[in-house]
Amino acid sequence: MKYSVIAVLASALVAAAAPAASAVDKPAIDVSGGRTQPVFSYEDAIREHVRVQSTVDSDGDGKKDLVRVDIIRPKESGSGLKVPVIMHESPYHDDPGVGFEVEKKKYDANGNVTKFPMFYDNYFLPRGYAFVSVDMIGTRLSEGCPTTYGPSDVLGGKAVVDWLNGRATAYDAKGDLVKATWTTGRTGMIGHSYEGSLAVALAGTGVRGLETIVPVASFSRGYEMWRANGTLTVFKGAAAWQAKRVDKDPDEKCAAVRQKMQEDADDATGDHNKFWHERDYVNGPLSKASDVRASVFSVMGFQDRNVVASQFSTWWAALPGNVQRKAWVTQYAHLDPFWARRDVWVDTLHKWFDHELMGVDNDILRRPRIDVQHGPDRWITQAEWPAPAKTVTLRPQKNGSLAGTPSTGTGGYVDLARTEIAMSENPATTHTNRLAYLTSPLKTATRLSGTPTVTMRVKLDKPAANLGVLLVDYGTDTRIDYREIGPDRAHGLKFIGGEDCVGQSTSDDDGCYLKAADNTAASAFNVVTRGIIDAQNHKSLSHSTPLTPGKAYQITWKLQPQDYEFKAGHRLGLILTGTNDDANLNDTGGEDAEPGTGAKVTVDLGGTSVKLPLLTGASTRK
Repeated sequence: MKYSVIAVLASALVAAAAPAASAVDKPAIDVSGGRTQPVFSYEDAIREHVRVQSTVDSDGDGKKDLVRVDIIRPKESGSGLKVPVIMHESPYHDDPGVGFEVEKKKYDANGNVTKFPMFYDNYFLPRGYAFVSVDMIGTRLSEGCPTTYGPSDVLGGKAVVDWLNGRATAYDAKGDLVKATWTTGRTGMIGHSYEGSLAVALAGTGVRGLETIVPVASFSRGYEMWRANGTLTVFKGAAAWQAKRVDKDPDEKCAAVRQKMQEDADDATGDHNKFWHERDYVNGPLSKASDVRASVFSVMGFQDRNVVASQFSTWWAALPGNVQRKAWVTQYAHLDPFWARRDVWVDTLHKWFDHELMGVDNDILRRPRIDVQHGPDRWITQAEWPAPAKTVTLRPQKNGSLAGTPSTGTGGYVDLARTEIAMSENPATTHTNRLAYLTSPLKTATRLSGTPTVTMRVKLDKPAANLGVLLVDYGTDTRIDYREIGPDRAHGLKFIGGEDCVGQSTSDDDGCYLKAADNTAASAFNVVTRGIIDAQNHKSLSHSTPLTPGKAYQITWKLQPQDYEFKAGHRLGLILTGTNDDANLNDTGGEDAEPGTGAKVTVDLGGTSVKLPLLTGASTRK
């Protein structure tokens, strides 16, 4: 195995304590103890593939794109038993592969998949589910061109859900029409990163038949992720680069599509525009949070530097109040909890799908909605996220302290690209590229739960500057090391040897995966959250307005959300700085990193503050 960093069904469908299917009994789902039981044979399952007709012609060849769908389902399905579907749509079946072990599909002589990435098929098929693996448009065996979270990415998957519910056309390997007569049509989508984003997007179309989604570390708003308030926080050309990365067809096939993406993204200004609005699943033209009908079980790592935490929090807050929901929020980075908390994750996911797709009466909705991780092996549960907190305003003081009292005086720094570690360490020393302010040692444990807001009153000596803020926990502790990257560790996790086998196996697909545990390290401080803005976008994200040098401006913006506990005796630090070099991911194929503007930023301390949603003392564990 290879390491990588990277509504209730009809009662006939669910028979509590039913016996296993046999030659004389009508096949039925077996439910015991609030869970479906593994009574169907994975080895004897039906394996097939179809091509679903989409509604888009993303490559402009005059034909609607066909979407490749690989299917595995119980042998008994279609002969007296109809089953729900767990659907995993991915752009990664070619490059780089799926999951931490970068698995890829394997096929037999008839073109049917003998090995599916991840454990979903091995575990859930024996319990009466079909598993459907979809090659996103423009990738692997699907036609068309990927558009990096654009229309074709979304509508290809929607066509598959429509086909599963009798509303779209599909063809078998011979080109004959084929219908999904074996399914109830009730579909749940699951996926990590880009894959989970497709689930978020699809749910926002309101497509009927999509009953639940499980998005993990998932995108919901492209502009917030790759622009961060006008700044080019990832790299120039990111959308076009991503589209090319997952498309292994000859370059010329989709070159024109990628070129248009490059032009429409407007790297020159970093402003929000039509291109980015189209990739907005919170309130965009194609997908809206307000149109979500499916239930949601979401997972987000609040130290994710790839898909930042606001991608979860903004979308979560915009969901309709009647959407059934559940979430895990963690201190990991870009991580699927299958690798971190495997037994609990699989059990919870099992109950969730049983309830939402099978109509099994279990305790999944009677449990607390939210699981919150505060550190290595430190988990709490609560009714909602964020926790009910009090807004506390802290202000930087001229003497370097951070307190609730009004302040006076000024400070200054130069906007240049600097790492978070460099800007956070040794806060008592003077540094050209930052200002540092610390509270007194905390008398009681203090928990941050929600989204901080910062206001800075500044003058620049140039028309532009990036304004950056770090919120830091100062105090020695053993923490999850979400920064360390290596051949056997990443995103706050490390492999520890041995394997777990999840579900049934065949000689081609054993369903076994490497064991992992928290990757921890003792440290004197930890960057809790951060935020950045291009000062030129302080009035509007859609239009840049150069600042007048020497004129004072009051600028307010949000930091990334977080749920974090500062222990008693620790100090909370506020770092005012410029361009965040940790976000300059030019090593993944983009142009040179942003160096910063070189502008001198003069900060009026009296007009500068940070508002934090806090809980203190015993209330931190609620």
